[in-house]
Amino acid sequence: MLRRGRIDGMYKNAGMGQQSGGGRGSGNGGTVYRSNRVGMMRLGRQEVVDKEEGGSRALKYQEMDGGGGDLEKNPNNLRVRENGGGAAGGSARQVGGERQRYRTASNRRRDGAGENQSCNRAASASANRNATPQGPRGTGGRGQQEDRERQGRRTWDGGRREGGGDNGSQKQGSSARRDGVPQGPRLGYKSLLELSDKEPSAVAFTLSSHPALPGMLLETEMRQDLVELLCLVLSKAFKSRSNRVTLQRLASLLKDSGFFRTILPHYLAAMRSECRLDRRKQYPLHLENILLILTQVLTNFPASSVQPVSLLLTLLRASMDELRTAEVDVPADVVEKVGRLEGLVKHLQEKSREGTLHKSRDTYGLLPFGLSDEEDERPVFRTMPIYPTSEEFIQDHRPFLRPNITSQRYTNTLIYLDTHFRLMREDLVRRLREGIQQLRQMQLQANNTDLKKKHFDDILVYFDVKLGAPKYMLTGLAYVVQFDVEPLKFVRWENSKRLLYGSLVCLSCDNFESFLYATVADRNPKNLIKGQVTVTFMGDSRFKLARMENAQDQVFLMVETPAYFEAYRYVLEGLQEQDENVLPFQRYIVECSKDVLPPAYLQRSDVYNLSSIAAPNYKGHIRPFHSLNKNAWPDKKLLSLDESQMSALQLALTKELTIIQGPPGTGKTHVGLKIAQALLDNENVWQDPGGKAQMLVVCYTNHALDQFLEGIYKFMPRGIVRVGGRSNSELLKPFNLRELATSLTFKQRQQSYLRHAFTEIHSELRGLENRLKEHSHRVQCSRTGILQDAVLEKFMMEKHWSSLHQPIDLGIWIGKSNLMTEWLGLFPGAILQMETEDGNMDEDELMTEPEQEELIDITEEAELIQADRIIEDNIDAGRGKDPKMERLREAMALKRVQKSMLAMSMEEDDKKPEQTEEEWTLQRDQKRKMKRKILRELSDQTAMSEAEESTILDIWALSMADRWRLYRLWIVRYRAALRNETVIYEEEYQQAADRYAEIKRDETLTILRMAKVIGMTTTGAAKFRKVLQELYPRVVIVEEAAEVLEAHIITVLSEACQHLILIGDHQQLRPSSTEYDLEKNYKMGVSMFERLVNMGLPFVRLNQQHRMRPEIARLLTPHIYKELENHDSVLNFDNIKGLKTNLFFVEHNQLEKQFKEEGKSHQNLHEATFVVALCRYLLLQEYKPEQITILTTYTAQFQCLRRLMPASQFSGVRVHVVDKYQGEENDIVLLSLVRSNLQGKIGFLSISNRVCVALSRAKKGLYCIGNSDMLRQVKLWSDIFSTLKEKDQVGGSLTLCCQNHPERQVRASCADDFNQAPEGGCTQPCEYRLDCGHVCTSVCHPYDQEHKNYKCVKDCTKIICSLGHKCPLVCHAKCPKICPVNVEKIIPKCQHKQMVPCHQDPDTFLCKTLCQKTLQCGDPCDSLCGLPCTSRCKANVMLKLRCGHSQMGSCFYQTQEDEPLCKTPCKQQLKCGHACGGTCSQCYNGRFHLPCSRKCDRLLICSHKCAGPCTRDCPPCQKQCENCCVHSKCMKTCGQPCTPCNEPCACQCAHQSCTKLCHEPCDRPPCTQPCAQTLVCGHPCIGLCGDKCPNKCRICHKDEVTEIFFGMEDEPEARFIQLEDCGHIIEHVSMDTYMAMDDEKKGNEEGQVAIKLKECPKCRTPIRKNLRYGSHINRSLAAIEMVKKKINGDEVDMKNRSQVLETPLLSLRNQGLLEEDQYLHIHRILTSDCITANDIWVLENKLNFLTKIQKLLTFVRDQTNAEVDEFRKTTDIFLLWVNNSNQKFTEQQIFDLQREVQRLVLWAEFITLYSTAVKQGKSNYIETEKQIVDEALGKHGQFTELDERGANEAMKVMKQKVPVTGLRISDEERKMIVSAMNMRSGHWYQCPNGHIYVITECGGAMEARRCTECDATIGGSNHRLASGNTVASVMDGARHAAWSEANNLMNFQDLYLD
Repeated sequence: MLRRGRIDGMYKNAGMGQQSGGGRGSGNGGTVYRSNRVGMMRLGRQEVVDKEEGGSRALKYQEMDGGGGDLEKNPNNLRVRENGGGAAGGSARQVGGERQRYRTASNRRRDGAGENQSCNRAASASANRNATPQGPRGTGGRGQQEDRERQGRRTWDGGRREGGGDNGSQKQGSSARRDGVPQGPRLGYKSLLELSDKEPSAVAFTLSSHPALPGMLLETEMRQDLVELLCLVLSKAFKSRSNRVTLQRLASLLKDSGFFRTILPHYLAAMRSECRLDRRKQYPLHLENILLILTQVLTNFPASSVQPVSLLLTLLRASMDELRTAEVDVPADVVEKVGRLEGLVKHLQEKSREGTLHKSRDTYGLLPFGLSDEEDERPVFRTMPIYPTSEEFIQDHRPFLRPNITSQRYTNTLIYLDTHFRLMREDLVRRLREGIQQLRQMQLQANNTDLKKKHFDDILVYFDVKLGAPKYMLTGLAYVVQFDVEPLKFVRWENSKRLLYGSLVCLSCDNFESFLYATVADRNPKNLIKGQVTVTFMGDSRFKLARMENAQDQVFLMVETPAYFEAYRYVLEGLQEQDENVLPFQRYIVECSKDVLPPAYLQRSDVYNLSSIAAPNYKGHIRPFHSLNKNAWPDKKLLSLDESQMSALQLALTKELTIIQGPPGTGKTHVGLKIAQALLDNENVWQDPGGKAQMLVVCYTNHALDQFLEGIYKFMPRGIVRVGGRSNSELLKPFNLRELATSLTFKQRQQSYLRHAFTEIHSELRGLENRLKEHSHRVQCSRTGILQDAVLEKFMMEKHWSSLHQPIDLGIWIGKSNLMTEWLGLFPGAILQMETEDGNMDEDELMTEPEQEELIDITEEAELIQADRIIEDNIDAGRGKDPKMERLREAMALKRVQKSMLAMSMEEDDKKPEQTEEEWTLQRDQKRKMKRKILRELSDQTAMSEAEESTILDIWALSMADRWRLYRLWIVRYRAALRNETVIYEEEYQQAADRYAEIKRDETLTILRMAKVIGMTTTGAAKFRKVLQELYPRVVIVEEAAEVLEAHIITVLSEACQHLILIGDHQQLRPSSTEYDLEKNYKMGVSMFERLVNMGLPFVRLNQQHRMRPEIARLLTPHIYKELENHDSVLNFDNIKGLKTNLFFVEHNQLEKQFKEEGKSHQNLHEATFVVALCRYLLLQEYKPEQITILTTYTAQFQCLRRLMPASQFSGVRVHVVDKYQGEENDIVLLSLVRSNLQGKIGFLSISNRVCVALSRAKKGLYCIGNSDMLRQVKLWSDIFSTLKEKDQVGGSLTLCCQNHPERQVRASCADDFNQAPEGGCTQPCEYRLDCGHVCTSVCHPYDQEHKNYKCVKDCTKIICSLGHKCPLVCHAKCPKICPVNVEKIIPKCQHKQMVPCHQDPDTFLCKTLCQKTLQCGDPCDSLCGLPCTSRCKANVMLKLRCGHSQMGSCFYQTQEDEPLCKTPCKQQLKCGHACGGTCSQCYNGRFHLPCSRKCDRLLICSHKCAGPCTRDCPPCQKQCENCCVHSKCMKTCGQPCTPCNEPCACQCAHQSCTKLCHEPCDRPPCTQPCAQTLVCGHPCIGLCGDKCPNKCRICHKDEVTEIFFGMEDEPEARFIQLEDCGHIIEHVSMDTYMAMDDEKKGNEEGQVAIKLKECPKCRTPIRKNLRYGSHINRSLAAIEMVKKKINGDEVDMKNRSQVLETPLLSLRNQGLLEEDQYLHIHRILTSDCITANDIWVLENKLNFLTKIQKLLTFVRDQTNAEVDEFRKTTDIFLLWVNNSNQKFTEQQIFDLQREVQRLVLWAEFITLYSTAVKQGKSNYIETEKQIVDEALGKHGQFTELDERGANEAMKVMKQKVPVTGLRISDEERKMIVSAMNMRSGHWYQCPNGHIYVITECGGAMEARRCTECDATIGGSNHRLASGNTVASVMDGARHAAWSEANNLMNFQDLYLD
């Protein structure tokens, strides 16, 4: 039995189980243990995890990488292949750095059972992440035939081998553990077979997100049938048409896999030897599958896959030829594809040999594959880039354009597509192209400041642009861009069209020689005011940005074009991909045929039943009829339609192309809904053969789409999906795509592969986002705060890390986190406030601006544009993020990073209780100043150079400016390292986001397939163009078709579309383009609707309007529409109250104002004020704000109106620009036409379309204001004015009529005239008596006639208290319950007079007079009279400190135990002879002196001055070694021995040469022959042969050359040598003599010669580089190297001494005396290749002192009195000094530490003695000695030898009075314990630290355990004690163990096992 601990801790052998090998099957279910044999662990890199389950532990296979040979462990079925084959090795190789992280984590938790991470899982996850490249889409391979696939599946299903099951290959690594235990979802034969029956997109998503696929592909062995099935599944996945990124991921997993590079070659090679005929017949299908796989891999990754594909293709060709020879039928298309692929491989191999095929661009190198000759001849527009190219920016040219043909048919479809593509692209790029051309020219002529003042017509320019932190969106990475807002202060961002969502921007930092494209991803006006906008980089630009060095430090110029790029991009891509042979409705769109045919589906059946759209009373009268029979149609009255509406309905249901024109108010939406209802209720007529009937509704605006879909909802409340921008309809909210994607119904019906893929990628995105955010937070911390030293350790030189931890001030070590701030001159305890929005503002900037009245809330034009641009798709549906919670999480995450990284708290402390308000305010101000200083330093861009850094030894000796420069260098490195990691993570994030988008696109397709009606805006239709191509809607209805560009409609149509209905009005708004030139001169503004109408195609115009009163309708007919009838409903509208007429045009000639800064817009203040005054007047007539709309024709006027309309008066009134009010109406419309100028320009007011919209929005009242003289120049306006004049509805003033006094009228021609009707009536007083008795003070007002809402504002007359005080409020306000009037009262407590509220008791009032009391200390109180007196007096008094010194300090210290730090200078003479520079507190009252701060400046052996502080033995020089030769330069530090150069000596000339090596002394004398060279100046060289020619000439530089130094310089034949180290020129004879002087001394033995390099006799620069004196230099260097080796120590000896120190180092860490970072720091030094004798000396001393302290702490561990607590605090201080990594253990330091150790030893011994005396009741015997010891140990100052002798003598007396044993128990207790155990001598032992334990039975050590006291090893094995354990003679007097007889030793020898 072995017992441990101090007697009571025992354990028995019975508790230990027998260790055995075996596996899961060994021992009949018994326990299986991990083997302790070292040999069993040498299987390569392997980690083993013990997982305890119910008491049993099972050996788990984790990871293997490499290893030698094959090894089988049958019980566990473990196999390791050579070179790490299979999933184990391959997986481990794949994960790279990821594996290292897992290994590190598992090593830290090695002792914890079951806690290690599974490396197989890590490998799979990492492979999934790392193997996802990004690049262009592959070409696919859709040539497979379904019958071949079915035939192949039947073959594999019938040919499965027995035992295959779902496990697939038995060597499958990722899907199962090696011991057969399942590990995650598997991908076996059964799973693959199920996949082979699914759709290609489902196969692609399932495979790409399956965690087992990477491991399966890494296999190098696989069954044949599994290979064939896997090829089938992969080829099917590659047939997915639109899952580009997902297919790239699959290709990336394949290209480097074992399956692709090993299994497939073996499979193809084995084909040729196949004997079975049935299998040979199946091979063509397998070849076709493999060919598709090769094609996809090659086209996605041409550079990195061309070699393996070439090999596989060679094998495939050979197998195919062999099959054809054997008369196996190989389809011709397969043979053709093989030939084309071989041609592509050959082409790529040629590019590779030329060096033009780069792997760095591998994933972006998508190649067009298999183009036929016919396709190569396609028009240029199909290959034109959508983005502007660099050539377009440089060349000043206009591209070739064709105008839109509007008067005749197109020649062919290709010309048609080419025309619209070029026009669309030109509309997108022209402004950008021409603007950048202009900008480039200006940049060459002007500086940046001048450019900021320039105005650019075509583009918007932003200066000083910098990239900020990235944002992580589900759509991918976006970046916050910061730009200079100073030139844009005039911009009102809320309404500005700048930087709208989707706008294209171009960034360049080199005058557009190179550039990046991005689109605006998020627009927040609040951020724009600060100069911040979020952008997303496009395609290739994203790649360029990732590879750009220091991208976030670059300053860009950013150019914006206002075009909505996303809409252009999708349409342009659609036009390029449109097949001209299958363009829908080509007969009408291209050929302009006027003979419109019925829809093709009517050929099957044309029977319609229109009862659903009949009038309610006639629904039963409608019967089914043949729609193609015109006479069979029901009467229009039954359908409640007028004649034109009936014609429109008939045309829509019987013609495949329908055009319906609807003038304003004619009900075109109503008719459109009737048509839609008729079609939907008769879907059996037009559904496809599969029973599918889908209708697509496309509208130009969100408003129109909502209106149309709401109409459909009324008769079909299900089956609708809305895809578009922001919807204001609550009714349609459940039908929005985003809502449907998150609905429970859809989630339940969602495909499982989509759910799984979504979960996998979403999890990956979140993980990458967290990592990237952490990196971003770290960068943010580095920019806004001071980082901890531990964070920057890796980026600092080792010597600087050591120097930083030099204990300049003890306060550093007490507050370790403040070390870096201390070094940077920020005093301890200083706090860095967190950066907030106003953190950088000065006090003046923080002043609040005057409060402005809130303006009306109107929808800004920018918001309207954005609403149409932003498509609410399902890309982020279901994310469920609460913005507030996200911000909270973000803030918490940032705080966590700050806490772990920053050396100072970023939060501002609250006021502490003991602080006064003034103190706290002062402290806060100091912190603000410090923060400004820190931010100023961090924003400084100047950093120290690395060359300068390498010369620094003591960083504490640097000036403060240099410290900050060095700190910024560390920060630069830190950020660079973060950036490198961030780039990798960002690429992975973008790839995952692209895959996520594809999955969501597939989800969108699933949702839309379930819909009957799909509603989209034109923007949404463009974005989802590819989805629509797969939906094949048969019927397409386009509302507002006249406003849509023709190209948009083309790309919406699919091949399956058989019915197109266009509804609109080309006489209202037309399509808008960015370029007016294209709209006007190239007819781009002519819509398909208008073009076809003009070409004479059949159309119907609705001619009965239901909106406007007849007076208003007269303005449109016949001036715009030839005929427009009025419906009866508009004939009986009420007249407008308060105005004489319902329609009026107010004339004026007040001039407009033009705004060029923000586009070309105009403003007319006169009109704006008039319209606002009229609006206010109408509101006073009791019209609701919702009944009034103000329209204007220009954006600047729109903003001017808003500024004049406070929300308190005009809330609810709608203000719009005319163009954005199309399709809207209101009761009263006020129209401001703006234009009025001397030039007579009226702009687009001359366009009839806009005039039509402006004049047709009002139902009951229309009031216009404008310059009629200018407008009359246009015929349309002239005709309109003639119509107005007929009824006197035009004039210079509008007549106002008072409703209360009709006889009183006002003629208002300007805003001021409305003052005559201030309250909407007239100027007569109201005089109505109110209920309060006062009279209404208002003038006549038509509103609130009974004054129920009127509030009397006269003073209240009520008395509210007994003192007679009147109510201070106005009459209508409620009187207060308590009197608030202030009166003078006397405060009873202090008798002071104060102004107190009437109702308040003076006893409860806080007196604000200054306190007049005197504190106990005699000083006056500085608090207020009503507050408690301060407890901490701040008066300065002289304090007597415990150290004996006196100093001034705050008075309150006199009454507290704490005292201030003593600032008295130490001035103790140190061992070096200098006075100590510390203070009393810094030197701990003289016990630990600060190191001497004097510089050493002694000359080192290397000729450098010692840069360290004063020390006895200088450390090795840390500067960069300057030794070099003609071959190379030493790259070590100067103090390290140089590696000798072993190149041949270069010292030779024409006369002689050296045969030695470069580092050896030359065996040839210096040549004395003159140099024959000629200098550049043409004069002869003054040097010697073989030497480098001097750069001075005897003639050109005569004074310098002949200057006398040695005396022979002026001789005409004198030859000179130029020293390369300093450049001085010296006469060679004298220099040769000078260099030989030391050699002569050595030869003559005249005395010792200093070991150092010879120096230049002129400047004393050491001579290191000179071939002539190479022998002298080499001899000196050899001697110096010997000295270096002696200083650094023998390498072998250093290694041995280092290894010896490892054991105590580990023990000290386990005991807690070394923290983990301290342990790792020392461990790095011990394992360093360049450890020196000085390093060993430091570590030996450090570990020695730590070991002593550890023993002392162990000695007093069981003591618990107050004395022990004080002892431990003292040892903590001691440990701080010893653990200082810069502790050099100089003579002074060792002396201080030894004295303190001696004091602590005596103190510990005293504690034990006194504790024993107390236990024995003898403490009173030793009181005298105790006082002596207390005095010696507790005195201030150093513990001297005299103190030690006095304490020792007292301790001896104490030991005599209180005898104790070494067991820390009394002798009586020891005897009792030995007697109780009843064992013979020799059973008692002690651990290495002296703790006693007993071994029972024979008394011999048979097993090892841990000591319960100190965790040291106790016991042993085979009767041998563990190292350090000994017999405890002190217990029973035994000297030998009980079992140690000689015969026993022989008996136990056989039990020893190796």
